[in-house]
Amino acid sequence: MMRGMNESPLPKLPASARIRANELIKRSGRALLGLVGPPGAGKSTLAAALQAEFASVSQVVPMDGFHLANAELERLGRRARKGAPDTFDSAGYVALLRRLLAQADDEIVYAPEFRREIEEPIANAIPLFARTQLLITEGNYLLLDDGPWAQVRGLLDEIWYVDVDDALRVDRLTQRHQQFGRSAEDAAAWVAGTDEPNARLIEASRARASFVFKWTDE
Repeated sequence: MMRGMNESPLPKLPASARIRANELIKRSGRALLGLVGPPGAGKSTLAAALQAEFASVSQVVPMDGFHLANAELERLGRRARKGAPDTFDSAGYVALLRRLLAQADDEIVYAPEFRREIEEPIANAIPLFARTQLLITEGNYLLLDDGPWAQVRGLLDEIWYVDVDDALRVDRLTQRHQQFGRSAEDAAAWVAGTDEPNARLIEASRARASFVFKWTDE
C-alpha cells in the first residue's frame, strides 16, 4: 500500500479506534474492516496505522487496485474522470471480498495494487494469507448503493467513515497531485473538477457507516 512520497511517521491511533478494532479481532473467524471517505481523507494513513498496531494479525487490501487500466479508460472515454465509481472494476472487487470470506486454510489469495508513480494497477501484487485475522480494506465507494458497489457493505463486518476538515483534505489532495507530476494549476483543476464531485457522492453515504472516525477522538 502506498501513502505517498516522503512519508511522515504514522500518527498515533486513537484509543477509540484501537478498542473497536481489537473487538473485531476477538470475534471468531476472520473480520473484514472497511475504511471509507472522500479523496484525501486519510484512509490509507488510517489503514497503515491499524496494520502497524495489529501487525501480527492484519493485512491491508486497498480498493484502488481495481482501477481500470489507463488504456481501458481511454477506450471507454473515461480517462478524464479517473477515480469516479465507473472507472473501477467494482465487480472484481466484490469477487475478491467473497474469495477472502471463503479462503481455504492452505490458500493464498492475491490482490492487485495501485501504483501512484505510474498511475496504473499491478495485478497479483499483494499476497493475502489464510491466517490473517483482520483484513483492512480502504477505498472511496464502500458504501455506495449502486451497481456491484451495493454488495460491498454486506460483505464487511464494519465500515468506518474517515472524517476530516475539508480545507485540510483539499490541501492534501492538491499536494499529492503535485508530488506525482501535475503543475499547481493542473492539480487544483483536477481536484475541483474530478475529486470534489466524487467527494460529494461519498459524503452522501456517510450515514450508512458503522462508525465515524476522527483523528482527534480518544
